[in-house]
Amino acid sequence: MPITYYIDRDQRLVVATPQGVLTDADVFGYQQDVWSRPDTRGYDELIDMTGVSRIEFVSADRVSRLAELSGSMDSSVSPSKLAIIATADFHFGLGRMYQTHREIAKQSTKVVRVFRARQEALQWLGASIKTL
Repeated sequence: MPITYYIDRDQRLVVATPQGVLTDADVFGYQQDVWSRPDTRGYDELIDMTGVSRIEFVSADRVSRLAELSGSMDSSVSPSKLAIIATADFHFGLGRMYQTHREIAKQSTKVVRVFRARQEALQWLGASIKTL
């Protein structure tokens, strides 16, 4: 799986860094692996897409399905944030599409924003640059 991640317990933050070719199975697998864990409920999330060379699961239906699945796994007690860093135009557009689908997903409590620069994303999350 080309998505590696670590959990910063002090900041209540999951940092994911996909690399290379990103597939449907990678994205849905990451969602299930990380967000089905009770110890990450309510954590913020940073996904840095700068290492992704190509995305192979592209369809509006799959983006919508991922948003629905993700929203169903959100904490209803502790709203959180997801920052996506996407410097490539195509990745940025997909991130914005995902953001829109998360906003209309019934169970979603995570606020999603897409950024071009890492520092802006970290600032919005209120995360410390030292530990990332």
